Amino acid sequence: MSQSNYTPPKVWVWEEGNGGQFANINRPIAGATHEKVLPVGEHPLQLYSLGTPNGVKVTIMLEELLAKGISEAEYNAHLIRIGEGDQFSSGFVEVNPNSKIPALLDKSVNPPLRVFESGSILLYLAEKFDAFIPKDLAGRTECLNWLFWQMGAGPILGGGFGHFYAYAPEKYEYPINRFAMEVKRQLDVLDRQLAENTYIAGEEYTIADMAIWPWYGALVNNDVYEAAEFLDTKSYKNVQRWAKLVRERPAVQRGRKVNRPWDDNPVLERHSASDLD
Repeated sequence: MSQSNYTPPKVWVWEEGNGGQFANINRPIAGATHEKVLPVGEHPLQLYSLGTPNGVKVTIMLEELLAKGISEAEYNAHLIRIGEGDQFSSGFVEVNPNSKIPALLDKSVNPPLRVFESGSILLYLAEKFDAFIPKDLAGRTECLNWLFWQMGAGPILGGGFGHFYAYAPEKYEYPINRFAMEVKRQLDVLDRQLAENTYIAGEEYTIADMAIWPWYGALVNNDVYEAAEFLDTKSYKNVQRWAKLVRERPAVQRGRKVNRPWDDNPVLERHSASDLD
């Protein structure tokens, strides 16, 4: 139906398969669609994920913790193929009732503790291992300001701009313009912040950088949506500088390899450090 002629019905009814490239993984109800037990590896932390920007946040954090010599952060990263509905298995729903990656199971505690939502996982790991979050009240608050900024801003970039620009079955001018405007405003917010700070929350590299870089660093590097030219991301000089700085970190380079079946020579799962070598 064309943009101009559509009138919403009084009661919306779901039509299976309607919604573009990812229609087969979207539905208006929660819960499991099939029974399947999740695999559990030998390490304390079990990550169930896919190497999307939200998934990369967590593998970067885990690799950064290991790079600091925190062996208790050893993890198994199990691949969840969202295109095939793995996130709707009974085992996954037990770890994350929202059926979204990433999801973490910490079996170093008894009973094992589930952690879901990428921002929650980053904060959990930062507090558990006392790393990558400032200890003083002002610094911690600023870090969390930006962590929650990303959690609120990300759906505009992903579900809004990314969907209509890259994945929707038809290109509509209004939603693309609407979300492009907002994404550029977000880039300007970051650019102004980074004009006065080395990293997002100040001079210290934190979980705020780990949350924001996989989305906005990837955007300016043209790694998501191939929209860098369309959004003129080269004009955000401070974001460009920061994106390069973070990308050059060895742990970031390792973390962004995990659970990415579309890469050349992909690392489908990570069960030991040697899987990334």
